[in-house]
Amino acid sequence: MSRTRAAFLPHKRTPVNAPRILLLPLSIAASAALLAGCTATTEPAAEPVDGGTLVYATGDAEPGCLDPHVGGNYPQGLISTQYLESLVSKDSDGEIIPWLATDWTESEDGLTWDFTLRDDVNFTDGTPFDAEAVKANIEHLKDPDTASSTGYLAVGKIDGIEAVAADQVRFSLSAPDSALLESFSQPWVSIQSPTALERDQATNCESPVGTGPFIVTDWVKQQSVTLERNEDYNSAPADAEHTGAARLDAIEWRFIPDAATRYAALQSGDVDVIDNAQPNNISSAADVATIEELDAPRPGAANRIELNSGKAPFDDIRVREAFIRSVDVNPGIESLFFGTAERSYSVLSSVEPAGISTPDVFTTDPEAAKTLLDEAGWDTIDSDGYRTKDGERLSLTFPISTNQSIPAEQSLFEQIQASAKDVGFEVILQPTDLSSWYGTLFTNEYNLVSAPYTKVGADVLRILYHSDSIIPAPSGYYANLAQLSDPALDEILTTASETSDAADRQELYAEAQSIIVDGFYVLPLYDQQNHYLYSTSVEGFRALPPVAAPTFYDAWLSN
Repeated sequence: MSRTRAAFLPHKRTPVNAPRILLLPLSIAASAALLAGCTATTEPAAEPVDGGTLVYATGDAEPGCLDPHVGGNYPQGLISTQYLESLVSKDSDGEIIPWLATDWTESEDGLTWDFTLRDDVNFTDGTPFDAEAVKANIEHLKDPDTASSTGYLAVGKIDGIEAVAADQVRFSLSAPDSALLESFSQPWVSIQSPTALERDQATNCESPVGTGPFIVTDWVKQQSVTLERNEDYNSAPADAEHTGAARLDAIEWRFIPDAATRYAALQSGDVDVIDNAQPNNISSAADVATIEELDAPRPGAANRIELNSGKAPFDDIRVREAFIRSVDVNPGIESLFFGTAERSYSVLSSVEPAGISTPDVFTTDPEAAKTLLDEAGWDTIDSDGYRTKDGERLSLTFPISTNQSIPAEQSLFEQIQASAKDVGFEVILQPTDLSSWYGTLFTNEYNLVSAPYTKVGADVLRILYHSDSIIPAPSGYYANLAQLSDPALDEILTTASETSDAADRQELYAEAQSIIVDGFYVLPLYDQQNHYLYSTSVEGFRALPPVAAPTFYDAWLSN
């Protein structure tokens, strides 16, 4: 079987030495081609067969709750895609397509949306899927006791939900929301049984109930989750390859934090699919006839380092610019990622057509950085080579989630630490587990942070950089980790979210990105990586387009 680099292929960017082209769209010309690859799969070697248990090994942190409404991180999105479903999805061209909803209409003023729902679907506990179920789910997301973050922010403009009929639900909005359909396609806004949601949260976290092709039947903490086939499944998204029940009997979803151990398990045949593959393993797998790669970078924001402008020293733009001028991430990306990641010069993912690439904003110039620091008053150097001001060292705390940053990325951060020291910054790296990492963010005890955040579409800019997002969600998490507070930017992002015309939105998002990058609030690195490696015995595996999470509904085992 030939190797297929499926999903979103890396976008060619402007070289760092090229003349600056202001507001250069990342993918106006190429977006269709990029999106077209998002769900490509290998050609089946034979007719599909039913049966067997697929073993998936994840390197992401084990979710604390299998209900993605609670919190709302990417590991929850990965696993919940197997047992929960959304009102809509996206196809390989990036178009919104039916799923649990069959069609929808928006009022002229953009404040009312009517959705027609499938009338032949039940949750796996027997509860009918209907308008009351949808109403219960949105209310669950908006309830502070749920402690939602990603889903809560996604449905923030929904003021009212009315079950007009069993198969018709009406949403009333506080303001037009041009990203509503994209939000509904995300796993963090997926639909669960209202009967199950009435249980206490701990119980629902252990065994959420959806309409999906698999059912959560067992969870052995720190080991695995068992998912068994839903024999009555009948609600595949419009772009699925078949109908009816899944082909696999079951999925064993294992938690294997160590990247080398995961890859060894794939090589030995102990597991069938792994995520968070190390770049060196991806490179070596290219020469292994029994292993395939699925490359599916996430939509929304690029992977980036946020500079906390809400506190000293990054409340001074000169210090922010000096830091960005002091580090050159390109050599590290080239040496550590073996060609599996391409440097980004955009806040947005390369798969987002609204993305703007401005490479010269991020050029390295240590001498300019030193001058900026002198101007900002950090003009004294201590015995250890670090800059000081009024007796205080120029120290930056940088918490790192070891569950979310692969070892290659952690090595890149160490290189950033070393190059920043040459200019006089002390960067204190703080590797920690996911829970402690969140705690550090909640208490604002950071100056730098690399925080992955996935939301479909350019509206992610509003979630990440509107000043409203400095206010914590019920989970305690606030998405605006740069703590960027700019009334002009707020107005642009709000207007974009209420604008239905795509060309007008594109222009507004370009303006927003210009404010963000020219203010030196962000250091883009590369697309958020989703590199899946899998055995050639796995057929029909793809990444579901909305957030590039794996889906095994169409998958089967050839031997």
